[in-house]
Amino acid sequence: MKFFPTFVLLALASSCAFASDTSPLQDFCVAVNVPNSAVFVNGKFCKDPKLALADDFFFTKFRYPGNTSNQLGSKVTTAFVDQFPGLNTLGIAMARLDFAPYGLNPPHIHPRGTEMLAVMEGTLHVGFVTSNQLNNTLFTKVLTKGDVFVFPQGLIHFQLNIGQTNALAFAFLSSQNPGLITIANSVFASKPPINVDALTKAFQVDNKLINYLQEQNWFDNH
Repeated sequence: MKFFPTFVLLALASSCAFASDTSPLQDFCVAVNVPNSAVFVNGKFCKDPKLALADDFFFTKFRYPGNTSNQLGSKVTTAFVDQFPGLNTLGIAMARLDFAPYGLNPPHIHPRGTEMLAVMEGTLHVGFVTSNQLNNTLFTKVLTKGDVFVFPQGLIHFQLNIGQTNALAFAFLSSQNPGLITIANSVFASKPPINVDALTKAFQVDNKLINYLQEQNWFDNH
């Protein structure tokens, strides 16, 4: 009988322990906000499965285009667990991305999920930037109808409509709650604000520019 070395067993255990979302131990766990007679699982309370309805697994907010009349010219409609309770413990989420001509979904991060983007209409310039370890390399592509692109978990990425018509895409994410960190909003609109001297040194610019950026109204298109 062969025995695995300890480090192999630890590696196998670690690969399971650090997956994006834990594997469910039941058919489903519809999220509810009322904890009475509910069980807390993976960040949400679960409805009694015997009380679950078909509507818990049904989502209609992708039927109509999002309002792109804003500074960014884009709107992201999310179907994460907060909007779609039936996703709880299932390890998946989705989003609809609407773009006006030249609209932008600005550089952002999903700390808990990989994203796969499928273009339905229009032409998008998309890309992601690797970590410092890989020299902050930019991977970019122009996508048209039917094209798919993947953004690895935790890496900065963006989508820009470079066409003169509206664009539509759908994103699929590997977590029920992938999270969102929009770079500009986080850096220049944090509450309380980040110390100006820290940002001046980090970006190697004049502090007047940092003050100007911190005074802006940073729009969230989600």
